[in-house]
Amino acid sequence: MFEVSLVELAVIGLVALLVLGPERLPRAARMAGLYLRKARATWYSIRSDIERELAADDLKRAMKDTQRNLRLTSVQPAAARGEASEAAASARPAAEVVTPPAPPSNDSPDSGTAG
Repeated sequence: MFEVSLVELAVIGLVALLVLGPERLPRAARMAGLYLRKARATWYSIRSDIERELAADDLKRAMKDTQRNLRLTSVQPAAARGEASEAAASARPAAEVVTPPAPPSNDSPDSGTAG
């Protein structure tokens, strides 16, 4: 981001030492470091929020594309759907129809009269 060489840092430190003096320079350096850390943390927070929003937008766009594709496949012409369903029906065997057993009738000798 900012390119500062070792010589430039030395010049800044010398000027700060001359302006602030040896008593106040350590405190000023700590405060500068504190503000730099806060600024960096704020920058990373904003950056992660933006990246999260972009990811959410990409996800929403992908969902809309998927929904649109699903709608387009469900609104195909009837002939195309019929051909597709006929091909699918011929590819798999027909299911056997299972009918439930008929209830016993009262005319049978097993109707419950014992004796």
